[in-house]
Amino acid sequence: MITRELGLSDYQQTWSAMREYTDNRQADDEDELWVCEHPPVYTLGQAGKREHILNTSGIPVIQTDRGGQVTYHGPGQVVIYTLINLRRAGLGVRDLVIRLENSVIDTLAEYAIMASGRRDAPGVYVDDAKIAALGLRVRRGCTYHGLALNIDVDLAPFNGINPCGFRDLAVTSTRELGINVPGKVIIAALVTQLHHQLRTAR
Repeated sequence: MITRELGLSDYQQTWSAMREYTDNRQADDEDELWVCEHPPVYTLGQAGKREHILNTSGIPVIQTDRGGQVTYHGPGQVVIYTLINLRRAGLGVRDLVIRLENSVIDTLAEYAIMASGRRDAPGVYVDDAKIAALGLRVRRGCTYHGLALNIDVDLAPFNGINPCGFRDLAVTSTRELGINVPGKVIIAALVTQLHHQLRTAR
């Protein structure tokens, strides 16, 4: 599996590149992880309801083709797009969601933070506060979109939405939880966990 570091990337351009890659990839092409951050943006899932957007404060809103409702992306939040051939990996969508959640859970466990997933609301939570969001799209048996982990992101823009469609859902970050290590260290640990979780599916 190939890992690509994209740095700070425009959301719309990255989304278009994911779709293009998925539409043109061949059966034997390697799976890829795209690691990036985005300038401030709200993204609304394919069936997302605009009623969950309360106050954008000038932050752009983009309607996407992933699952889920509304979330926020911004600097200090790592976004990892998972371009996975589900058929080849022998995974269902729920299997992949669990593996993505476990990657975050195991990463946080390295810093003595206990986290968990929720069947009714995909993502990762610490004491009922959401620290990582998930959203996927499947096309031609392959996935794109992926997960977002809050590291040292400004959490204030989450007050402008019902995160993932849940009213009054608390949101947290690794920094807020007292993990005071460089973001790149946490990202490297998460990428390692993703490689492990996805490799064991083969």
